[in-house]
Amino acid sequence: MAIEPPVVLFDGRCGLCDFWVNFLMARDHRARFRFATLQGSTADALLPGGAQEQPDSVMLWDGTSFYDRSDAIWRMLVELPGIWKVAGYCLRVIPRFIRNPGYKFIARHRYRIFGKKETCRIPTLAERARFLS
Repeated sequence: MAIEPPVVLFDGRCGLCDFWVNFLMARDHRARFRFATLQGSTADALLPGGAQEQPDSVMLWDGTSFYDRSDAIWRMLVELPGIWKVAGYCLRVIPRFIRNPGYKFIARHRYRIFGKKETCRIPTLAERARFLS
């Protein structure tokens, strides 16, 4: 299965993750990012050991490497135009040992704060070309 990177792997039942996907899609004017839920077959095919073995994190696959937690976030931001690219580089200069505990705290409480969906998001007709199974 040939999958064109970069691919954002996200928890399809998480309200925060859904917000993040919408955020990226609205700002990714070149439509570079592809999206796949961690609950889907694309994640199972891409991730070593399958998605169930991976950390509770949004992930980015760039075609050669996987990035998770705050590393995935800053790498996604630098692919966006304008202030978002600058924000990504600013986030990058913060040491990982500071960034990741903040990320983990939010990830641990994301369902309580942002809600949990019963099913994964269903892309609209306009979005379908950017979503993988």
